Amino acid sequence: MPTANLLLHPVRMRILKTLVGADELTTAQLRDRLPDVPAATMYRHIATLTQAGILEVVHERQVRGTVERSYRVRQDKAVVDADARTAMTKDDHRQAFTVFTGALMADFDRYLSREDADPAREGVVYRQGAVWLTDDEFAELVEEIEAAVARRTHTTPGDGRTRHIVSFVLVPDNPTAADADTDADTGAGADTGAGADTGAGAGA
Repeated sequence: MPTANLLLHPVRMRILKTLVGADELTTAQLRDRLPDVPAATMYRHIATLTQAGILEVVHERQVRGTVERSYRVRQDKAVVDADARTAMTKDDHRQAFTVFTGALMADFDRYLSREDADPAREGVVYRQGAVWLTDDEFAELVEEIEAAVARRTHTTPGDGRTRHIVSFVLVPDNPTAADADTDADTGAGADTGAGADTGAGAGA
């Protein structure tokens, strides 16, 4: 199965996003966090991700006659690689982005469904900006963002830490000359209120 099809599946993406930053979780813990996913579906997708080497079994122990396994994401495998992205058609990208944004909306809706959710107090942020970059500058920006997130993926719960979902999307805009003049006059970029940050887990 192509890497893009493997990762960019609604349920598998939610499993990966739940595991990212959680160090390790058992299937039972994953089911607690994703109660709308049927048990059989959960087990099937975990098996698929494990067989593909995207999840690894960290611990095994006997629990009431069954084997309970703890899983962790292999971060280097939980991305669509460059060759797979090159092979994707425009329709593939459209479908993948639909899955990605659908998962992001589900995360945000789940957060807002909490009775104690307080976006302003909890620093929920969603932002958009625009920058003019050469190819090299763009590659440097992506590297900087990924490095900033990666430095913080090894922290653990406790010490007052709250888990945050981080998602990011970078899209070439190719504005017209008139748009370029407007951006130059106004200073490109928009900063929009409360929302989630930039995502980790699976992405093209």
